[in-house]
This record gives sequence, structure tokens and C-alpha cells, in this order.
Amino acid sequence: MSRADILQVPCLVAYAVVLLLAAWRDWQTLKIADVFPLMIIAAFAVWAAGGYVGGRTSVAEIALAAAAALVLLVVGAAAFAAGVLGGGDVKLLAAAGLFAGPAHVVAFLMVVALVGGAVAVAVLAGVRVGPRMAEDAGLRRRLPYGPAIAAGGLWVTAARLFA
Repeated sequence: MSRADILQVPCLVAYAVVLLLAAWRDWQTLKIADVFPLMIIAAFAVWAAGGYVGGRTSVAEIALAAAAALVLLVVGAAAFAAGVLGGGDVKLLAAAGLFAGPAHVVAFLMVVALVGGAVAVAVLAGVRVGPRMAEDAGLRRRLPYGPAIAAGGLWVTAARLFA
């Protein structure tokens, strides 16, 4: 195990765990607390530093990952303004995009879109998604998108760990 792996592998595991916690919280409450994206950003900072010190990650790769996350944040903010995504979804998507970086962002977004689409189809078919849906039928138009973002992030985790 290299010096970079000693820091990077636990950061990827932390990333996956935080995504799962955020997905569960969103599924239960239709809200994603700010602490989840902040924990992902912190894990990415340690992951990037470990990769840089260990010679596995360049400054350019880190900068491009930050740029990809910024693009996701800007596009997500536009989706929020249009009423398509919630604010927590936008922040989680952008933070999760840090680990995706330019190498994995397209596949990350494809997984997010496919899982999110499956959730949307289920809701349109009348499936009650999460406890909040069961409480208030008026929430049918709101979808927990955290699980879809988590699915994309888990794909990124697997791609980084097993590539």
C-alpha cells in the first residue's frame, strides 16, 4: 500500500458513507443537511492532499475536479431557480462531483440521472417514496434525489478504488 493509499482509501470510504447517510436522510425527510456536503468537501481535501503528497494526484487534477464541481454547482443553482432541484440536492451534487472530477463526471451524472429517473417513474406509477410521501400526497412533486446522487457517488467510489 502506497503512502497515498493510506489517506486516499479511507477518504473514499468516508465519501461513500456520507453519501449513504445523506441519501437516507433525504429519503426520510426530503431534506439534506449542509453538514453532508461539508463532510464530503473535507474528505476530498484530505484525499487530494494525500494524493498530491503521494504523487498520485496532480495540482491540475485537483483544480479540474474543483472546476467540475463548480460547474455542477452553477448548473444545479439554475435547476434550483427553475424549481427542478432542491438546495440540498444542488450542494450534495456539487460536493460529490469533487471526487468524480473530469475523469468520472459524465458517468457520475449518467448514474445519477438513471437512478433519479427510476425514482421519478416509481412516483409517477403511484409508489410512495419515503415516509414523507406517505404523510402528505401534496409532496408527490418533490422527489428525494439524494439516493440518486449517492448511487452516482458510489459508482465513483468503485471506479476509483478498483481502477
